[in-house]
Amino acid sequence: MWNEEPRTALLTQFYEQYLGEQDAGRFIRQVADRYASATLERLVASNHRETRRAAVLALGFVGAYESNHILGRALVDKDRGVRSLAENSIRAVWRRAGNESHRRDLQSIADLVELRRYAEAIERATRLVEQAPWYAEAWSQRAIAFYHVERFTESIRDCRQALEINPYHFGAAAGMGQCHLRLHDRNTALDCFRRALRLNPGLENVRAQVIYLQKLLKEE
Repeated sequence: MWNEEPRTALLTQFYEQYLGEQDAGRFIRQVADRYASATLERLVASNHRETRRAAVLALGFVGAYESNHILGRALVDKDRGVRSLAENSIRAVWRRAGNESHRRDLQSIADLVELRRYAEAIERATRLVEQAPWYAEAWSQRAIAFYHVERFTESIRDCRQALEINPYHFGAAAGMGQCHLRLHDRNTALDCFRRALRLNPGLENVRAQVIYLQKLLKEE
């Protein structure tokens, strides 16, 4: 029978050391030596707040995309610390989908977006989604590039596809909201922002948009 207590105590100890030393490499080595991802996923459901935080942080460092569902549920944990760590961790596992070549391509696309070389980003992302149509982050990055060149309808399409593949993709939901705002469709934008908040209540900028749009629509 699986016994949580020793596992809980040790993982919490590693986490407390990490908080004190901020030595990510040591934390990763300690976790990798002692825990499988399946065990960490079970500990995300622990009754102990510090254990949940430690497990969510650990999955962000060592977990694969298969931990997406567990981390997606952690986004709505009752503890704010767990929710905050889950947001960073789930973004990390999203980028780990696919093989090494896919991940390199995705990083190149994200770099092009960061450099505002949107046409190149769209071209590279298009090749990637053709090679790996199940790769939600490829669709998401192309959606971002489309948004910046004001191709909002295409950006919405790609956001929708990212959400179809990965139903926890709060970034895609928020992105759709921004596109609908630019298309002057406030009601649909509000629906998208609300969806993003249901997935990730920690999106304060999105919450501000919801409050603003609710007030605006009420006054119309």
